[in-house]
Amino acid sequence: MDSNENSRLSRVAKRREEESRNNPRKPNKNSGLVKKIILGALTALLALFVIGATVFFVYAKNAPELSENKLTSAGNSVIYDANGDKITSLGNENRTYIKTEDIPQQLKDAVVSIEDRRFYKHHGVDPVRIVSAALSNVTGSSAGLQGGSTLDQQLIKLSFFSTKKSDQTLKRKSQEAWLAMQLDKEYSKEQILTFYVNKVFMGYGTYGMETAAKYYYGKSLKNLDLAQTAMIAGIPNAPSTYNPYSSPKLATQRRNDVLNAMVANKKISQAQANEAKQEDVTDGLVQTHEQESTTSQKAKISDSYLKEVIAEAKEKGYDPYSGNLKIYTNLDMDAQKKLYNIVNTDYYVDFPNDTMQVATTVVDPNNGKVIAQIGGRKTGDVTYGLNRAVQTDRSSGSTAKPVMDYAPAIEYLDWATYHALKDTKFYYPGTSTQLYNLDNRYKGTITMRQALIESRNVPAIRALQAVGMTKAKSFLSNLGYDTKGLSLQNGIGLPASTLQNAAAYAAFANGGTYYEPTYIDKIETADGQVNDYSSSGKRVMQSSTAYMITDMLKQVITSSNGSGTAAKISGLYQAGKTGTTDYPSDVSGQFPSDAAMDSWFDGYTKHYSISVWVGYDHQYEPGNYVPNNSKLAQQIYKVLMTYLSQGVSNTDWTKPSNVYSRTINGQRELYLAGSAAPTITGKGSSSGINESSSSSSSSSSDKESSGSTSSSDEKSSGSDSNSNASESSTSTASSTSTNSSATTTTGGNNNTQSNNTPATPAGNNGGNQAGH
Repeated sequence: MDSNENSRLSRVAKRREEESRNNPRKPNKNSGLVKKIILGALTALLALFVIGATVFFVYAKNAPELSENKLTSAGNSVIYDANGDKITSLGNENRTYIKTEDIPQQLKDAVVSIEDRRFYKHHGVDPVRIVSAALSNVTGSSAGLQGGSTLDQQLIKLSFFSTKKSDQTLKRKSQEAWLAMQLDKEYSKEQILTFYVNKVFMGYGTYGMETAAKYYYGKSLKNLDLAQTAMIAGIPNAPSTYNPYSSPKLATQRRNDVLNAMVANKKISQAQANEAKQEDVTDGLVQTHEQESTTSQKAKISDSYLKEVIAEAKEKGYDPYSGNLKIYTNLDMDAQKKLYNIVNTDYYVDFPNDTMQVATTVVDPNNGKVIAQIGGRKTGDVTYGLNRAVQTDRSSGSTAKPVMDYAPAIEYLDWATYHALKDTKFYYPGTSTQLYNLDNRYKGTITMRQALIESRNVPAIRALQAVGMTKAKSFLSNLGYDTKGLSLQNGIGLPASTLQNAAAYAAFANGGTYYEPTYIDKIETADGQVNDYSSSGKRVMQSSTAYMITDMLKQVITSSNGSGTAAKISGLYQAGKTGTTDYPSDVSGQFPSDAAMDSWFDGYTKHYSISVWVGYDHQYEPGNYVPNNSKLAQQIYKVLMTYLSQGVSNTDWTKPSNVYSRTINGQRELYLAGSAAPTITGKGSSSGINESSSSSSSSSSDKESSGSTSSSDEKSSGSDSNSNASESSTSTASSTSTNSSATTTTGGNNNTQSNNTPATPAGNNGGNQAGH
């Protein structure tokens, strides 16, 4: 470059320098703002990191200690009785534990591929996996099959923590991650994988993959083919969903997912996967399994109760089979043993045969705890079989009258026990269906007390009419009954279970508070957290209502006219109600005239409320009927209540201050400040059949005394011998109908008929008798 050129460049540079001095560049405001935003974001991220790390280590500091005993133990949950004694473990206690060196490489590849592809690369927690799972959840890609938890974390959860969804908190996740990292430091990958393979729940009470291989395929893991190995590896994610027995389609999808994951993880070729997919998922499955001989006697006699415990635990969000829980129940084992022996031997009660069934529930009225329950008799060694004690497809017969008819009348209308009701000819409104009493007679105008003691049908329905269905259903709903579809006819028979009845009658026993019946007292999770479960109780009626109902129900047992005299226990303060349902008219001719389908007794003291049902599973088969004069339900109640009442206090109920008493015709009657004056004041001979009034309303009968000559204790000529023996419901409805709006006492069972098709009276036997 020559000197002229250098001179020229020098002059240009000088000129630019001079211009820069004369015109200084203005700062870029936008550039400064961006820098501030970036700096602020970095500061915020740093703060979040510091806070997150602090929270993590605070939570981690209180994590449980790593324990090899918990890592190797089966995930069985244990169920205990009310005294803390073990009843049973959930799962196969004869778990086959497989050693590390015996686990086939093919299974290891399958488990790692579907559950944690980076298992051998991370250190307990995998940030890459967490981010990948999050992105997969957003995009919906198949990589999301694995989720964010590593095998280490899954093992820690199964060994130390609750699997309940609501327990998956930030604290729990932090502790889980911390322990997973400690696990990875302390044990080799092969040891961790061995723990996992032996820990997981595999369905049907089976824990561990070696045990599952023998359960499903009848052989060891090492003898499974590729398709079977993939199925075993896929089951732990959701054992009930991916069940090759009951859900072969979903099981096939899951197995194929495992095979695809193995291909993606370069453990098998696509050709091998395709060949394995051709195998039917049900090929090689063991078709029959022997009953486990390890079932304890306690578990056998408590089978129905245990079935409800498991269901209740699941309702509370737990997985009893994989949660490693300690479940403490309200079961009184002594009471359960007694109940089991009563219904499974002929030492206490004479059963006509082994096919007659029984369902019974015992509830503590003061807290709603179910202390004993049995759902059948002569059931053999079945596990979690049919629990008839909670079924609601049978009619409760006349046990419905106190809860649906008379208690609401006292609660809402201030009726006295001497309230006058017409026991006269009655047709259901809008139909030609006549309602009958057991004895096909009418007693004219009688008191509510007499109507309940003798379980007369017509007065009960008139009482329900006076209350109105809206209020009656509200009252029932507060007592735990399902009121959908109920109608006037249900006043003499509700679709109900012994569980519902025992809990509802318990509200009478304790003075008006309803406790939802509960089987579980508390649950302790794997990390030692204890959750208590108790029913808080809700007042559903005034104490005066409960007392007045109880006062009348005492005489169901003690009065010579009462329907429950076989339940009488000398010296014991108790109350109760009978219930029976007869066969519908279209099949009644196939059975004896005194045949009944169902027999009930609901009774209580201050300490126990017991509901008993007796009947047959197939009640329409020849010979499967309960004699109408049968006392079996009452006898079962009597033996059990006698046993339970030993060693506990025995006191009468205390009359509330707002309940008054007066003597009418020698009978102590109860009334409230708002009760109407008595209209039945004189004695006379009650007529066998009084059809002088067909009024369907009881409001007018409050003011009528003419023609009402029976007293509350007085027998009706020619009727009481039958009435005292039993009371039943004879339906005119078709036995194949299932509408709960029926003209029978059977409520929601198959002896019902729609209101749109009124039933027709069935001659001299009456169209629909409800009974004791």
